[in-house]
Formats: sequence, structure tokens, C-alpha cells
Amino acid sequence: MKIDGGTTAWMLVATAMVLLMTPGLALFYGGMTRAKSVLNMMMMSFGAIIVVTIAWVLFGHSLAFTDNPSSAINNVLGGFDALGLQSLVDTATKDDGTGMPNLVFSAFQLTFAIITVALISGAIADRAKFGAWMVFGLVWATLVYFPVAHWVWGTGWLNTMGIEDFAGGTVVHINAGAAALALAIVLGKRQGWRKEPMRPHNLTLVLLGAGLLWFGWFGFNAGSELAVDGTTGLAFMNTQIATAVAAGAWLVVEKLRDGHATSLGVASGAVAGLVAITPACGFVDPWAAMVIGLLAGVGCAYAVSLKYKLGYDDSLDVVGVHLVGGVIGAVSLGFLAAYPFLDQQSEGLFYGGGFGQLGLQVLGPVAVGGYSFIITWIVAKIIDKTMGFRVPVEDEVTGIDITSHAETGYDLGSVHASGVTSPNGPATPAQKKVDA
Repeated sequence: MKIDGGTTAWMLVATAMVLLMTPGLALFYGGMTRAKSVLNMMMMSFGAIIVVTIAWVLFGHSLAFTDNPSSAINNVLGGFDALGLQSLVDTATKDDGTGMPNLVFSAFQLTFAIITVALISGAIADRAKFGAWMVFGLVWATLVYFPVAHWVWGTGWLNTMGIEDFAGGTVVHINAGAAALALAIVLGKRQGWRKEPMRPHNLTLVLLGAGLLWFGWFGFNAGSELAVDGTTGLAFMNTQIATAVAAGAWLVVEKLRDGHATSLGVASGAVAGLVAITPACGFVDPWAAMVIGLLAGVGCAYAVSLKYKLGYDDSLDVVGVHLVGGVIGAVSLGFLAAYPFLDQQSEGLFYGGGFGQLGLQVLGPVAVGGYSFIITWIVAKIIDKTMGFRVPVEDEVTGIDITSHAETGYDLGSVHASGVTSPNGPATPAQKKVDA
């Protein structure tokens, strides 16, 4: 089939926008950590770009988006027809009528896999070995992300049953949120958690990161139509609506509950709205996007405090925002999915549909969340028992940037020499070596 220049140009732009979201996430997460671990936090996002890209080229695309010769196995895992992506080069364009080159589609889907792994890192800020994180990212993408993408977006069992997930509420956010919960439990709480202040060290970075995420999310959601048409515009507009409403709702909750509307609140609320509208953006009316944004802003604002009640240290609220927000968005389709955006049999309850689609929209989060949590817990335990997943206590207290990377996020003019105190604490042997 002849390449469609307009569609291809849009998808190249959308792919670049989604890739930009991972450095944006690095800024968002980095600003939320303490100053002594900002570089490590950002490095985890860039590390995800490295390992997931390699895995995707070698076998990831094939496992997610090709068919397995065995129909039984194909329900849970794709085949091996695109190992190394060579077959995508040979066939040139997709056979779905979009006129998009296969490699462009693959690159677009790669950026989703990258940010899903990067999202998990926010739950374990300040305390994970960088090498262990890199191994975890590679194994998790292989055992969890690629199969789940096949279940929902390939020809796997959830897709066959009829689950709806326009841009990744289940595949990306519920998947990452459940993994974040398991990983936070395995690694345990940070030293001094709930006893020492662990406030964001740079809210300017947080807002900059949130802005980049907001911008990139238009490629994430609108690009998932894989075309340039009316649904693309609907997804674009619904993304903006839900995000703005969720950010405002979070601020209202903060003002009523705490007496202050904060910059961290507006950033977190915006991300919550982006997460929740992701599975629904191309399937609901604009008024429904406002409802989803409201539910996400209020629901996630209260959900982030669950970690204190339940006792798990999810450092940067991945569970409260991405798992909860993803569930809100996925389940909302069982009520708000609208014809003609979907086939009539997929309509939500509010549009005359039955309980069948609602059941599928509940089944998806339960199945994906449960699978992700269990496999993540097992993988994290194995890594912890073999190479160790958590840094030593003294390294965590000193600061993981200097002990793991021999760098500091900020050099404000202090001399890092023996006996001289720096903004990050007393100079360490690693620090002295760098300064020498």
C-alpha cells in the first residue's frame, strides 16, 4: 500500500511528543525528590529509555504485536515474526489501510513501553540501586509489559473479549501502578519515612515536568487513533478538558481540606486527569470528559494519602495517581462509552448499553493489575536476593546521587574537599575523588 504522507507526518510528530514525555517525567519526578537524590531519580527514566529500546527492537514488538502460530498461546503472548524488526522493514506499510510505515507504528508503540517502565520508578525514589533498576526494567518489560500490550492491543484474550482502552489506561497506567505498589513493598520504606520531612526539593522542576507531560500527552492520546480524522480531534479535546478539570478539582480539595492550593497539587491533579482520560479519550463525549476529570481530581487527591494508612512508601504517589486514575478511566467506559465512537454493543450504561461492557472494563484492571503485581513482586524479590535491590543504609542517608553516581544535582559554589561541608552533607570519598 502507498504511504499516506499526512498520517505518517502526524504519527512521527506524535511519536516524538510521547518520547519527550519521559524526560518530562524525569523532571517531574526529579523535582519531587530530595536534592540529594534528584540525579538518580532522573537517571532511572533515562535508563528506561535505554533498556526498553533495546528489548523492543530485539523481541518486544514481536511479542506484543505479531500473532503466535498457536492460537492458545496467542491469547497471552505474540509470536516471533518481527524479531529485530527486519520484517517491518521488508513489508514497509501497515496492512490496516492507514498508509503508515510499519516502523513508524513500532516507534510510536515503543515510546509507550518506555514511559510505562519509567513511571514505576517514582515509587522507589531515594533507595534503589541503579544497576538493579536497569535489570528490573528489562525483565519487567519482557514479562509484563509486552504480554499485557498483546492482551489488550494485539490479538490477545482481552482484546478478543472486547475490552476498550484507547491509549493505555490499562496497558500503561494500571500496569505501572500495580507494579509500583509491589516494588515499594519489596524494597520497604525509606529511612526516616514519616519521621523526617521529605518534601519536594524543587517545585519549579515539578511544574516544568508537568507541562512537558501535558504537552506530550496530546501525542499519546490523539496519536493513538493512528490516523488524522474526527476521532483524533475528539481525543485531543477530551484530553485538554479532563486535565484542566482534574487540576482544578485537586486544588479545590486541597483548599477545603488543607487550607492551601499548592503548585504540587495543580501538577499532580493535571497528571491525574491525563491518566484517567487516557483509556476513554476517543470513546466519550466532551461532557463525559469533564466528569472523568472531576472524578480523577477528587479521587486521586484523596487516594495519595492511602499510603500513610496502609503503610507502604510509594515515594512519589505512583499508586495514588496512576493506578487509581487508570482504574477510574478504564471503568468509566462501562458507563460513558458513546455510540458512534464505538460499536453499539460497546456502549456504556448511560447510553443504553448493558452490563457486559462494564464487566469487561472491570475485568481488565483486575486482571492486568493482579498479573503485574504478582510478577513484579516475584522479579523484585529475585533481584533483591541475588544482586540486591536496595542501596546500603549509609548510602541512602548520605545521598544516592553522590554514592551511586559520584555527582550532585546542584553545585552552589561550595568546595567539596576533606572536612568541608557541602549542601549535600560532608564530602564523601567518592565526592573527593570527583573533585580531585
